[in-house]
Amino acid sequence: MRLYQDIGNKIRTDILAGKYQVGDRLPPERDIAESFSVSRSVVREALIMLELEKLIEVRKGSGVYVIQIPTEDQNRNTDSGYGPFELMQARQLLESEVAAFAAMQATKTDILKMKQAIDQERQALDNGSVDESADELFHCLLAQSTQNSVLANMVYEVWQARKRSSMWRGLHSHTVDFSYQRQWLDDHQRILRAVTRRDAKLARQEMWQHLENVKHKLLEISDVDDPAFDGYLFESVPAPQET
Repeated sequence: MRLYQDIGNKIRTDILAGKYQVGDRLPPERDIAESFSVSRSVVREALIMLELEKLIEVRKGSGVYVIQIPTEDQNRNTDSGYGPFELMQARQLLESEVAAFAAMQATKTDILKMKQAIDQERQALDNGSVDESADELFHCLLAQSTQNSVLANMVYEVWQARKRSSMWRGLHSHTVDFSYQRQWLDDHQRILRAVTRRDAKLARQEMWQHLENVKHKLLEISDVDDPAFDGYLFESVPAPQET
């Protein structure tokens, strides 16, 4: 069982035991994090889990409220999916190095395929829609351009885990404005430009920053009660080192 699941189960048990009634507001994320001695990102994932179970409701700018008392059966969590921030952490560590290696290995054909994926993203945005498959395609093509099938498969599997994650889908259900996709398209262009120039260091930095941008957006749309949250996901994630 993952840490966010353990915290979510404990909150669910508190609701079942009568500590909170329907209509009650849960304590702020910061207080919950301190009471369980965990990070706020873990608490955030636990709350998303409970929201998907229809036990709580997140009211932006107001807080988190209990809307249903769980049954005994609901007190057993069976979700084995990864949390969205845990997935982002893995992607940032993995795909930044993949981008650096791709800058040394990519062929002209690889670069043309990645350009086509970016064009597909741009065309969808110009038509007022979002093509998530083109986003995934760009990242997977980048991994394939390392010419290492193990790395390519690792990136592919992380993306499959992302699509299978009910937590991730729940988080994105809060999104009402997809204008940030333009920024992500620009990020992809900068990554490809660095790869085309065979600049491994820059490619690594551009991918790191791209996924940092994604993480900050996820934090923004998952904030439940404090607009001044600190913006950190995992304190264990090291900053990219200059070489």
